[in-house]
Amino acid sequence: MTGVPYDCDVLVVGGGNAALCAAIAARRAGAAVLLLEAAPRALRGGNARHSRNMRVMHEAPTPWVRGRYPAGDYRAELRRVAGGVAGGSDEGLARLFVGDSAGIVDWLAGNGVRFQSVGDEVLPYSRKTAFFLGGGKALVNALYATAEELGVAVRYDSEVRALHLRDGPPAVTVGENGGCRTVRARALVVASGGFQADFGWLRRQWGAAADAFTVRGTPRATGIPLTALLAEGAEPVGAADRCHMVAVDGRAPRFDGGIVTRLDGIAHGIVVDRDGRRFADEGASVGPGRYTAWGDLVARRPGAVAFSIFDAAIGERFRPSVFPAIRADGIGALARALGIDPAALEATVDGFNAAIAEGGATAGIDPPKTRLAAPIAVPPFGAYPVRVGVTSTCLGVRVDGRARVLRRDGTAIDGVHAAGVVMAPNILGTGYLAGSAMTVGAVFGRIAGREAAAHALR
Repeated sequence: MTGVPYDCDVLVVGGGNAALCAAIAARRAGAAVLLLEAAPRALRGGNARHSRNMRVMHEAPTPWVRGRYPAGDYRAELRRVAGGVAGGSDEGLARLFVGDSAGIVDWLAGNGVRFQSVGDEVLPYSRKTAFFLGGGKALVNALYATAEELGVAVRYDSEVRALHLRDGPPAVTVGENGGCRTVRARALVVASGGFQADFGWLRRQWGAAADAFTVRGTPRATGIPLTALLAEGAEPVGAADRCHMVAVDGRAPRFDGGIVTRLDGIAHGIVVDRDGRRFADEGASVGPGRYTAWGDLVARRPGAVAFSIFDAAIGERFRPSVFPAIRADGIGALARALGIDPAALEATVDGFNAAIAEGGATAGIDPPKTRLAAPIAVPPFGAYPVRVGVTSTCLGVRVDGRARVLRRDGTAIDGVHAAGVVMAPNILGTGYLAGSAMTVGAVFGRIAGREAAAHALR
């Protein structure tokens, strides 16, 4: 570490993919680096622990991705999910991001991360994403090992309570061992994610429905550093009342359920609310975005709960939940097991079955089912309770191409950089593109670490 009055050259707040990439990049640039991870060592890594792949641009096949996924295609998909404007109104950042994504897999591989070879035929074909060998936990472990070998100091169980960004170089107040201490640095990288684990904040945006939400990842994404950056005048991007959320099994744990709690079969049966009524076209979305679509739909139903209903024949067509299905020999009995009025669910199922027309669609009911409509008629009947699983929130801070945090007037907060979910709305707006969040974290983590080191050592 450097001498008094600084504890380090570069201080990294966070312990996931973005934070690790920042710490490694800063250390390789010659800076003395301290990383503060709020979790204990056994639970380190934030949401990256639950990840499995990374979306990258490539103009030709690589050892990890087939075909080609040109920059134009990537940027077009970013525009689509961001509501028509790539980068949350920052086309320049989107271009930088897509261009840098082409080399990020090689950079990560050079720092110990192993990727699934396209030649082993184990994982599904993808021309857009590279899969981590061993999943997100293996990526996290590899990056921590590299960081520590390089000399990055890591402190676990170190929750940042406040940022101090005025009157000199940045400092943070950290809770450790039952007390607090101040850590001073020449430059700061905030890579601590969103605020999805702060249910008080979620309630202010979503009302009582938030009480039924689960958080798919870390319980330590409380948004304290994000709040502090905004209080210091950082320009907000994205929206506080939007989340990346998916449909998960209603029996998932409150935190850290991860990808395995996601429900796969919603499109095949019907979905009803707690009153036993259908409320959306189950066949409208059958591609990768179907999970996100149903998360938002369920969030807006009474109690933010729903039920995926199917019969024995339909249940053979999709991957089951990690939890066993709730089953009964009759629709009325199934309704009672779910806490739904039996007459209401029976009427819904009878009306749906009667409306099925040729071609796998329905006719004469509202909402329709436009694809995959099949009668629910073969006992035993099954159901999965459905709840909202929040991956991350969609409020962040504005950054420039050097990952510097910007004020509303466009000036940079001196010595302060951001990477990962805390700045991802610059790229994704309030949308989501599968595999892109991990790439945002790695690309801007590397930029933030490199630029923070340059600032500290200047």
